[in-house]
Amino acid sequence: MKIDYNAPVILSYTLVAIIVMAISSMTGGVSTFQFFTVEPGMSLLSIGTYFRVFSHVIGHANWGHLAGNFSLILLIGPLLEEKYGSVLMLTMILVTAFVTGILNIMVFSTGLYGASGIVFMLILLSSLSNVRSGHIPLTFILVVVLFLGKEVVNSFRPDGISQSAHIIGGICGSIFGFLKSEKQPEAVEE
Repeated sequence: MKIDYNAPVILSYTLVAIIVMAISSMTGGVSTFQFFTVEPGMSLLSIGTYFRVFSHVIGHANWGHLAGNFSLILLIGPLLEEKYGSVLMLTMILVTAFVTGILNIMVFSTGLYGASGIVFMLILLSSLSNVRSGHIPLTFILVVVLFLGKEVVNSFRPDGISQSAHIIGGICGSIFGFLKSEKQPEAVEE
């Protein structure tokens, strides 16, 4: 039996995040703050800002934060990467990182780092993975209510967590799922 690198985007993303966390541990978090964090009000005229708009989904506060995010990413991501392909999976991750990063800079007053927005994108996308055009799965509605509803409620508590990234990531996953469902042929019912 041999080990298969079955989900190259998800596995590479995980390995890069582990390396970044190891470096962050050695620098006392300075490297994460300098290169893998989006801060409110950052200049949109700086090239460094645009790097960080994408890189914030790689940096994490600590090993527990990383493990919490990547246990879900490694559970859901490979199935979705197999369904949608590596190029589309990478595109969805990059778009979600960009949208959450830019909106955080322009609208919100909290710093942003971690893969939680990507986790929520994958969760909502997975709830739409078998959707047929013109149909909304009840499972999707329940996931929206349970996962995103909780984040909306939590957004009113000052806890230092960017629920906006969770909500925006979930919205991105929903949009990706519905866009892909429009291109899928109708299932034939027997």
